[in-house]
Amino acid sequence: MPGTEEEALLRRRLTELAQRADRIGGSVFSEFLTPAQAPLAAVAAREAGVSAELFGGYGDAERQMACFVPADGWSEEYPISALMLSWPHQNAPTHRELLGSVMGLGIRRGLVGDIVVEADKAYLFAETAMAQHIASVLTGAGRIHLQVTLLDELPTPTPPEGKPVRDTVSSPRLDAVVASGFSISRSKAADLINAGHVKLRHIPCLRTDAHVGEGDAVSVRGLGRLQLCEIGQPTRKGRYPLTMLRFGERK
Repeated sequence: MPGTEEEALLRRRLTELAQRADRIGGSVFSEFLTPAQAPLAAVAAREAGVSAELFGGYGDAERQMACFVPADGWSEEYPISALMLSWPHQNAPTHRELLGSVMGLGIRRGLVGDIVVEADKAYLFAETAMAQHIASVLTGAGRIHLQVTLLDELPTPTPPEGKPVRDTVSSPRLDAVVASGFSISRSKAADLINAGHVKLRHIPCLRTDAHVGEGDAVSVRGLGRLQLCEIGQPTRKGRYPLTMLRFGERK
């Protein structure tokens, strides 16, 4: 996104929202922002002399709304509601199928936050008015019939359980981490990076030699995501022990 017309438009929009908050002396909310977009809200807030807080409906949300508010301004609750999607006696739909069914309703992506898929249900977070609309029209995901319930309170989704992955690599560079974390070849990892299918710290990265540090998130389209937890001291052969968590495709 950096340097694109899309980013320029978003910067202007966030600046307008931050300035409006300063002008009215109260809270003004953005649409849901991606992790790569969220820092732009902080910049807009700083330039307008207001604060910006982020929230996506639950503690570990990836997509979050920004709330702009002056230091002594009045605040409101985030206009976020949640839907519970369930599918009794059927195979669970994937995150991609659920998101596709929602986007198929002609809804702008910025009005929908995370979709958290659990074993027997999923939670969908959305802007409140849009959540009410989705509840009235969403009936299925692909061939799977959904029961859709608009919740009175925001839920606390069960944190996903990551699969521990331990390996050694010649260097903690992106292609090596992707290859190790997803058990694919180094050349396949490089192809995925060059094709734009890999994000590092939530931002698309085309550099196979980009450094991956402790705490960094790496996601690969169609494969899932990794969190690099620890980089150990080099072994006698000069290889770096890695401790990672691998998660299935979720967001």
